[in-house]
Amino acid sequence: MSSTPVVVALGGNALLRRGEPTDAATQRRNVARAMTSLAALAARGPLVVTHGNGPQVGLLALQAAAYDDAEPYPLDVLGAETEGMIGYLLEQELRNVLPGREVATLLTQVVVDPDDQAFTRPTKPIGPTYSERAADELRRARGWTVDRDGTSWRRVVASPEPRQVVELSTIRLLLAAGTVVICVGGGGIPVTLVDGQVLRGVEAVIDKDLAAALLAVELDARALLLLTDVTAVQDGWDTGEPRPIRRATPDELRARKLAAGSMGPKVEAASRFAEQTGRAAAIGALDEAELLLDGVHGTTVACR
Repeated sequence: MSSTPVVVALGGNALLRRGEPTDAATQRRNVARAMTSLAALAARGPLVVTHGNGPQVGLLALQAAAYDDAEPYPLDVLGAETEGMIGYLLEQELRNVLPGREVATLLTQVVVDPDDQAFTRPTKPIGPTYSERAADELRRARGWTVDRDGTSWRRVVASPEPRQVVELSTIRLLLAAGTVVICVGGGGIPVTLVDGQVLRGVEAVIDKDLAAALLAVELDARALLLLTDVTAVQDGWDTGEPRPIRRATPDELRARKLAAGSMGPKVEAASRFAEQTGRAAAIGALDEAELLLDGVHGTTVACR
């Protein structure tokens, strides 16, 4: 059994798939499926689980906006809510499939630069999908920025670069105690440092894949697995004749045109981890986590 952790990033759409009802029962079913896949990884050594929150934080924002008697909560607070909500579902199911194993969910703050250009160019899709007409109505009524997401439209918000995981030492302590750690949910709660020491939340949603890569590098992880609702990175994904890419270098993948709101960040996260650690990352299906770790399925990203 390895003594270094595997960091797994679960996509928000892997837990709440496109077109599915946004209710708790649906998410519980998807979480149960995901945790069965992760149980095999936990049996092989230390495990850190991160997760997306795009559909969930967007839904909370819609619910908050519908209540007129109070100012809607900012995105950092909604991010914390989704970390707790999704973390609870993941932790409960992990304990069910790993009897006797300690599991903990940690609300995690991630420092961003207040001058990051992302604050002037929103790109991170959150919430449900809309028709073009409905998205345009929401843009005019609520001042949202909206953008195309596949064949539909979604709200997009600022997604600054993750710079520092505030609770990194706590994560290391939990891993040293043999705990499966659920952390950096939704990319972490976005905060800035005022005068170098005072933490303040900011209106943003950090990309969870880039935050997972930062965490994996800082933990000296033996692998980074980016799990989603597709089996691999694909050539020609927008042509109707996609072909899976089984192994590639960071340079080879970056040279391809990939969607900024979905596969692009996963490729960038895998590439950063491979370049900074000399170890492999993998991108692939939620049900095939152990096969991705072994390089059997999915797309392996490594510096040759």
